[in-house]
Amino acid sequence: MATLKSHIRSGGQSRALSVILILSGYLFFGINADAQYFGRNKPGYRSFKFDVIQTPYFEIYHYLKNDSLLNTLTSWSEQWYLNHQKIFRDTFKTRNPVIFYNNHPDFQQTNTINSLIGTGTGGVTESLKNRVIMPVAPSLSQTDHTLGHELVHAFQYNMFIKEDTTVRMSINNIPLWMVEGMAEYFSIGSVDPNTAMWIRDALLNNRFPTLKKLSDQSEYFPYRYGQSFWAMVGKTWGDNVIIPLFQKTAQYGIEMALDTILKVNQDVLSGMWKSANEVYFRQYLKDSADNIAGKVIVSDKNGGRINISPSLSPDGKYVAFFSERDLFTLDLFLAGTENGKIIRRLASVARNNSIDDFDYVESTGSWSPDGEKYVIVIFEKGVNKLAIIDVSRGKIIREIAIPGVPSFSNPAWSPDGNKIVVSGLVNGTSDLYLYYLDTGDVLKLTSDLMANLHPSWSSDGNYIVFSQEKLNTGSYGRKYSFDLALYDLKTGKIKEIDVFKGAFNMDPCFSSDNKSVFFLSDADGMRNLYEYDLTTDRVLRLTDYMTGISGITPYSPALSTATENGLITYNYYFNNGYRIVAANRNDFKNTEVNRNFVNFDAGTLPPFKNISVNIIDSTLYTRQTGPVLTSERITRVPYKSKFKLDYISNSADIGLSTGVHRNNMGGSVNMLFSDMVGNNQLYSSLALNGEIYDFGGQVAYLNQKGKVKWGASLSHIPYLYGDMSVSDDTIMLDDEPVPVINLGIDYMRMFEDNISFFASYPLSQTRRFEANLSSSWYYYRIDRYTYYYLLDGYNIGGKREKLDAPAGDDYQQVSVAFVSDNSYFGMTAPMQGSRSRLQAEKYFGSLDVITTLIDFRQYFKLRPVSLAFRFYNYSMYGKDAKNGKIPPLYLGYPWLIRGYENISYSGNDFLTGGTFNVSRLSGTRIMVANAEVRLPFTGPERLALIKSKWLFTDFNLFVDAGMAWNNESKMTFVQDLSKGVDGSYRFPVVSTGASLRINLFGYLVLEPYYAFPLQNGGFRNGQFGLNFVPGW
Repeated sequence: MATLKSHIRSGGQSRALSVILILSGYLFFGINADAQYFGRNKPGYRSFKFDVIQTPYFEIYHYLKNDSLLNTLTSWSEQWYLNHQKIFRDTFKTRNPVIFYNNHPDFQQTNTINSLIGTGTGGVTESLKNRVIMPVAPSLSQTDHTLGHELVHAFQYNMFIKEDTTVRMSINNIPLWMVEGMAEYFSIGSVDPNTAMWIRDALLNNRFPTLKKLSDQSEYFPYRYGQSFWAMVGKTWGDNVIIPLFQKTAQYGIEMALDTILKVNQDVLSGMWKSANEVYFRQYLKDSADNIAGKVIVSDKNGGRINISPSLSPDGKYVAFFSERDLFTLDLFLAGTENGKIIRRLASVARNNSIDDFDYVESTGSWSPDGEKYVIVIFEKGVNKLAIIDVSRGKIIREIAIPGVPSFSNPAWSPDGNKIVVSGLVNGTSDLYLYYLDTGDVLKLTSDLMANLHPSWSSDGNYIVFSQEKLNTGSYGRKYSFDLALYDLKTGKIKEIDVFKGAFNMDPCFSSDNKSVFFLSDADGMRNLYEYDLTTDRVLRLTDYMTGISGITPYSPALSTATENGLITYNYYFNNGYRIVAANRNDFKNTEVNRNFVNFDAGTLPPFKNISVNIIDSTLYTRQTGPVLTSERITRVPYKSKFKLDYISNSADIGLSTGVHRNNMGGSVNMLFSDMVGNNQLYSSLALNGEIYDFGGQVAYLNQKGKVKWGASLSHIPYLYGDMSVSDDTIMLDDEPVPVINLGIDYMRMFEDNISFFASYPLSQTRRFEANLSSSWYYYRIDRYTYYYLLDGYNIGGKREKLDAPAGDDYQQVSVAFVSDNSYFGMTAPMQGSRSRLQAEKYFGSLDVITTLIDFRQYFKLRPVSLAFRFYNYSMYGKDAKNGKIPPLYLGYPWLIRGYENISYSGNDFLTGGTFNVSRLSGTRIMVANAEVRLPFTGPERLALIKSKWLFTDFNLFVDAGMAWNNESKMTFVQDLSKGVDGSYRFPVVSTGASLRINLFGYLVLEPYYAFPLQNGGFRNGQFGLNFVPGW
């Protein structure tokens, strides 16, 4: 006798829901799904065929063809293991993987790391497989240090992988400076003139950080300050307390760890650390500021904080240099040496979609002898190339790949204009190579295992001076150093210059008369400019700076001379910035020094002497220089992919609940599988939330081995929604009719089964082709739960029944797209560069639609604002686009056009005196144009109008315009609301206003705005609104 109401959705309504689910990504939300819609690429320009060597503690993957270097790398790995084992007192249960790439361009293509690898990244240690991934660097010194640094991370990660379950440690408790500083201290020690320069600079400028600031503020470089901290701790309390302190920090945080291990609190230790540096470096710091030789021509006043790799034109009138003047990129600029005026930008990565990056960290450029062209090194198509720039136009006019030399740096143009010499890295060794511009021939000038860097020509073209790496065989000091050497082009002979043995003597340049060589050296523990007289062997120190002359690293070029007038430019490091100074020879003080005297006291991190247990320095300075592995301990094995589980989510759990009519379960698990070199990856996710029907899962496979990245995915996803009704009813209870309240709940499930195939072909880091093919099946289930209640609210039972469900549908889709994105994101929106997407899609099966998309965005960085422009067009074609089977596109969403949320649906708008039909905002095709002026309002000091550490906002002035139409629409670009009250006439709608985008700690961008819809009341009808997406 129960009266039942049917709540079964019609098949048409269910089908509409499935259509919306299919199309919503692009029609409604895809415009903001930047993670897939836009974004940069990780190109794979070539495939690598790895060989494998097993040593006692490592499994080394490589494709080196240099057996001598390979033996060196295997020996180094074992040496570093034994060194680190002394301090960690730990061991690897299995051989730890180390993956070597031949050079940095190859390393940038690694599939072991999904993120892009920058020019300045020397190596990576990832935590899933504890793999050390690194390239062979231009010098043995750099390679050796990077390997030692990254293996410290391998020991650190191993500590967490093999964690004792009774001792809970979290790497999130450890500040980055402790992690990276430890790796620097363990691989360099406490004698490091480069880090000492940073510390002296911090003391001079009263910006020495507390430990709290070091943990909380990103302005302090964690490598340098962390190394200084660990040196102070190790030399004061003993190196044997470092690992217990690190472990306690991982358990309880730094404050409790310091109190437990060192018996001091964080504030006291901060004071001790600063005091130790003040007391020790006081002897090297003057009461007054440095007396600069010459004049500062480029600083943060007209350039950026980083202005590096200066190179003088032959006549000395101009200097080319790299600078982050516009914050987001390190571009190449041209300035006058007379007044430092920035003349033009010579080259920018943001302007060249085919170029992945400039080589700017440890490389500079060179002028043609006529001063009309300039050459730099770029990363493109997986190799280094020469890029020749027309200086007058600021345009790259020629790109050259040097045959047989895939990686090189520091090009130097010959005085006759026909040749360029480079320091080339081939099979892991750096030698000098001569490239002939007219014929394309290549001549190898040097041939040894040690690196040959920073070549520079004499003005007559007869000699090349360069820095030559040396292995120090003594039992003290550095393992490697750099001497100066002369290459005679006529005889092919090399003459070594006997000066400052054991020091880093870098960046040599001939004087204009070729009688002397200027160079940079840290022989006195500082980094100063010296002059070596080629005829008398006298050495003059020209500067005596408290900080130093340096680029970003000790290997970075920081010195240049003009061949015609003898002008000198150099990088002066001061107040955490790199300034460019121009000086004449007579601007310098001449102090003759002993060319055999080397003393690194000023480059030693305090305290000067170890007060307690000395493990780090004593081990580093007595390292064996020869191979430690015999052939019996090295095994060559075939490469195996070792595809296995890397990660399973620690949130995996199962829950269970039971009831009278329903049993529910809940739980989820996520897993990641991959092979050793990252060519094959598998992701899976399984979840259950509700009844057994609510099980969902997805598995995706990705193949990254070749140039084309491709994959497939398979998924089953349930969507649950429902309906509820309450009615009076009568049921039979003990053969008696009883009035009850009937509570009916319908659980409606739509299931989506999908199989997809996808591919991406990156042309560079900024351009790619995409293709996708997928098929989806939708089907339904409806369960009704009926509950009976007496009139006093007492439940007397109920029932469950399965109702008939509508028929399912199937949809197939194929799409192709071209994507370009070289934009740079600010605090809430892109600020520089451009983005574009051209796309076409075809839907089959239960839906017959073709869609096209054009989306172009351009950003111009001006000071202090950015100008942003967007053109967006989305169109649907086909019978189902016309018959209403698909919901129309809508123009009034605030991420398209702001200000049209409140529309007079009655059709009568008293504000305009006419009518505005809401249907004018919808159609099968839409076109949008936007323009914004974006002002960084609050945020980092160098970017925003108002400095703030926590509140990142942009203030924006905008104009939005767009039009929606159908095939049958009559379009006009002149507004006339009296025409087509039914919406048949279509015209552009425009709004203007202001907004404030707020970055909520990187999780969400909110945009409150106030807009004036010019076709719906204009300035008399201002509208408040809120957007929840980053700026387009």
